[in-house]
Amino acid sequence: MSVYDNKHPGWNDQFKRSNQRDLKVQVVVSVVFGLSAFLSFCVLRPRWTSLYHARKKQSDAASRLPDLPKSLFGWIPVLYGISREEVLASAGLDAFAFLAFFRYAIKFLSVALFFSVTIILPVNYRYTGDLPFPPSNSTDDDPSDSDPLRLFYPLSNDTTKKPKGPGIEKDDSYLWMYVVFVYFFTAVAVYLLVEETTNLIRIRQAYLGTQSTITDRTLRLSGIPPEMRSEDAITTFIEDLQIGKVESVMLCRNWKTLDNVMESRMQCLRKLEEAWTAYLGHHHSLRHSRPRRRENGHLGSDEETGALLSRSEMEQAHITPADRPRPTITIRYGPLNIYGKKIDAIDYYEEKLRLFDERIQALRQSEFKPTPLAFVTMRSTAAAQMAVQAILDPKPGQFIASLAPPPADIVWKNTYLSRNNRMVRSWSIMVLIGLLTIFWAAAVAPLAGLLSIEAIDKVLPGLAAALERHEIIRSLMQTGLTTLLFSLLSVSVPYFYDWLANCQGMTSQGDVELSVISKNFFFIFFNLFIVFTIYGSAYTLYEFWQNLRDLLRDTSAIMYAVARSLEQLSPFYVNLIILQALGLFPFRLLEFGSVALYPFFLISAKTPRDYADLAKPPVFSYGFYLPQTMLIFIICTVYSVLPASWMITLFGLIYFLIGGFIYKYQLLYAMEHRQHSTGRAWPMICNRIITGIVLFQVAMTGILALRGALTASLFLAPLLFATIWFTIYFSRTYYPLMRFIALRSIDRVTTPDLPSPAESSWNRDTDRGRFVDTDPETGLRYINPNLVSPLETLWIRKPGHGRSLPGVNNDSG
Repeated sequence: MSVYDNKHPGWNDQFKRSNQRDLKVQVVVSVVFGLSAFLSFCVLRPRWTSLYHARKKQSDAASRLPDLPKSLFGWIPVLYGISREEVLASAGLDAFAFLAFFRYAIKFLSVALFFSVTIILPVNYRYTGDLPFPPSNSTDDDPSDSDPLRLFYPLSNDTTKKPKGPGIEKDDSYLWMYVVFVYFFTAVAVYLLVEETTNLIRIRQAYLGTQSTITDRTLRLSGIPPEMRSEDAITTFIEDLQIGKVESVMLCRNWKTLDNVMESRMQCLRKLEEAWTAYLGHHHSLRHSRPRRRENGHLGSDEETGALLSRSEMEQAHITPADRPRPTITIRYGPLNIYGKKIDAIDYYEEKLRLFDERIQALRQSEFKPTPLAFVTMRSTAAAQMAVQAILDPKPGQFIASLAPPPADIVWKNTYLSRNNRMVRSWSIMVLIGLLTIFWAAAVAPLAGLLSIEAIDKVLPGLAAALERHEIIRSLMQTGLTTLLFSLLSVSVPYFYDWLANCQGMTSQGDVELSVISKNFFFIFFNLFIVFTIYGSAYTLYEFWQNLRDLLRDTSAIMYAVARSLEQLSPFYVNLIILQALGLFPFRLLEFGSVALYPFFLISAKTPRDYADLAKPPVFSYGFYLPQTMLIFIICTVYSVLPASWMITLFGLIYFLIGGFIYKYQLLYAMEHRQHSTGRAWPMICNRIITGIVLFQVAMTGILALRGALTASLFLAPLLFATIWFTIYFSRTYYPLMRFIALRSIDRVTTPDLPSPAESSWNRDTDRGRFVDTDPETGLRYINPNLVSPLETLWIRKPGHGRSLPGVNNDSG
């Protein structure tokens, strides 16, 4: 009898009642949903180019990409043929590193799938009698013999059942095969990781070393003591280090008052636009478009035929003079604002806007209190790199130099936050995430309970009985519903973690993005994998907490518990990967969320500015898409040597093939994304890959120990220590080259297979892939835009005035 029969009879009975229908139902449902979404996209893509070709139409960085045919499937080979060099030139190093992870996963899973099919399955059949699929004409009375899920648990201690099939022998020596493949797959994973990292470092160093942008020559200097908080003092300090000459210094100051007034002015401007729109009238049925930018940065005409108008046409169609009363607004005054008076809304907001303009002009001429943060631009890239790679001051926490983010990437409202403020925010959010971890653990427990008929029977006995009578409904309940709820939870919760990351006070959007990746991965890995796996060995909430208490008292039992649950939860993870790969990925290509929410935003839109906001393409956030992808890879890695690993590695390979293709399309053609961190997410990806390798080794050690192969399990201990040593070596040797530019790489000629910065449409001195003004006086520089940028004007054509365009004064004051 199996070890599960004694301790978890409910789970064993559930698995014996499972049949091939569960997998078929999940595949059919996922294919139906995914195929419908994919065909819908193919039909809508040439019609809604303002949505599905948004980046191609608006971004100068994507202007050199080939135009996609308007045929139903003709775009597929064109997209597939876009080279990695073109991806680098158009989308930047962040997108290049993101897609490199998919290439890495495809290579590893291809190797794992090949050996799973050619060696692991045949050897397992010879020694256990388990076939890749149960024979369709089986007439055996034992239901477990026809149970395809038993493919995931052939390492059974059930000695009462004799293995079947010609030449089958009962011998545990075959368990050494798993030891060999743990070593082999670890070596493959490490080799591919080093190869991909080396290639990425070569590209990064060759590409960035030839640039000399303002971003590459600027360092962020923090911890400036009060007596040194002036531009001249900082310049003298840096030049006295004899590492190079300083070109300019931007000392950050406390611009909170100015920023607040600018924000209030923008709200007033929108209110004024709404008042003018209400007075002049507008067409509610107007459809919008996304304006195309030519290389000179001006708005150009749109080529839409199926959907949508250009911005200039939109303004002409949107605003029509009408003979109607002017809108009014009620002003409250007196004690407790008990009195009210109606006045002309347009006059009120125009006068308020004029007062804001006067206040802003006065604030721009005033002095602000300096902060301990400054951006120092050197005359050479080498000088900036030497400064950020050195310790500048002997006092701890003083004059700390780091790489500066691009000017367009800086969150200026956070530059004047004090260090204590940031520390309080950071610790508060850390404590909150800890409390949320406990909350999510309690929320995931009922979700895992849906996998067990016994758990359902304890809560809803009638439902459990009905599920037993209807196999298809039971399959939909236990496979489709559970994996769907799991997926929805992993998609919805990251929005809250994104908000938390933005509250930490980081000074650049790139740092915020990396924080979102880290937080969301912790949530999805710990709460939706570790906790879910621990709960998988129980079928009641009480037993879950009892098991957790036992694990905390006996930490050596953690390995056995994880191994036990991993074997039992493998069908769930297969269904999860199938749903993600075949069912949900095509909906990402369809941009279902943007399409579904568009009518609601359209109804609330009133002014041309509101319609222009609707025209903005959706933003591709690595923090939302990368964590779940890394979890899927970890799952595939953990199961890569189990007897039926072919099923998880097969669908995992399909997942990464489809996902890499879809994300390639979105990054190049459809979605806006930031390209300013120069691939700094890759070290985070490497850490998660190594985490998966370590978890894979621990799980296999526990599984072999559970089967009584203690000697074989002990042989994995040296591999675990070697992996930890490799992690330390890898981080010390490779990670610095993913953060800094080597001095020997600066000003060197690029390799022939890479586009030079002059030929590329991408560089870090752009605003989301669009060229910006680089004039020293008016263009891109390290300065708070609220200090120098022209004040926003009305996007409305007043009666008796010419048409107002963004950035053109139209007598708005």
